Amino acid sequence: MGRSQATFGKRENEKKRLKKRQEKAEKKEERLANSSKGQGLEEMLAYVDENGNIVDTPPDPTKKKKEIPLESIRIGAIRQEDMEEEDPVRTGSVTFFNDSKGYGFIKDSATQQSVFVHANNLGSLTIKENDKVTFEVEMGQKGPSAFNVKMAVAG
Repeated sequence: MGRSQATFGKRENEKKRLKKRQEKAEKKEERLANSSKGQGLEEMLAYVDENGNIVDTPPDPTKKKKEIPLESIRIGAIRQEDMEEEDPVRTGSVTFFNDSKGYGFIKDSATQQSVFVHANNLGSLTIKENDKVTFEVEMGQKGPSAFNVKMAVAG
């Protein structure tokens, strides 16, 4: 009597291959059953409501439409001349100043932003902590920097 050519391991591998093939066929059938091919036009349409959101229900024709004047529609960025000019001179108080190193920081009273100030931008003025000053802001290498710094006039 001869021995079987298929060993236990080979039979197990064959069973696994057949199981995988069967699972793959089942998934394919499920995808075909749930596919959206052949849907009607109504199922594929999307609508935009009055707030700009995408919805699947058509708009109500009996609802009164809101009229928007053409002048209020702006396409693109705001032009420079349309922007209102703000006063370049700001006020603030010195939060820190190191005389030996020649730099410090001013806290803007309007925005509470900390602005760097260097001794070169002070001229002959000497400032210390808690002094009230007026200044202008420019963008430096590492952020906003104060220049044209003067003592604030009390009043």
